[in-house]
Amino acid sequence: MGEATDIRTIVVGVDGSDASVEALRQAQRLALPLSAKVVALACWDVPPVYDGYIAMGIDDFDVRAGEILAETVAKAFGADTPANVETRLVQGHPRHTLIEESRDADLLVLGRRGHGGFGGLLLGSVSSALVAHAHCPVLVVHTPEKR
Repeated sequence: MGEATDIRTIVVGVDGSDASVEALRQAQRLALPLSAKVVALACWDVPPVYDGYIAMGIDDFDVRAGEILAETVAKAFGADTPANVETRLVQGHPRHTLIEESRDADLLVLGRRGHGGFGGLLLGSVSSALVAHAHCPVLVVHTPEKR
């Protein structure tokens, strides 16, 4: 990437959190002066114990993930989604999916949910993994403090 005008596609990981709403807003702020496209990407997967969920009547994980994606975009932009913003729902684990998506992106923007410290060690961190393994630059956005 030679200069900022080389940025044409910004991929944003969306999970419904306040941090991902802020990541979408920041990505759009960067995209506008660059005439770049923003791809709001949400991931879903079938849990390893899928048969147990079916027995309890819990399924349609993709449907719920699509709803979360739409709700997050609406929180970020209101009723009128900007023309340069597209949404994409992909089956797969967020870490692996976003690393793969970073191959074709010029910038990856993620929200940091704040599971640092010991909890972060137990839960793992998608943003940390992407900072280390993405194929493009990564911007990690913190949720603004509530006043």
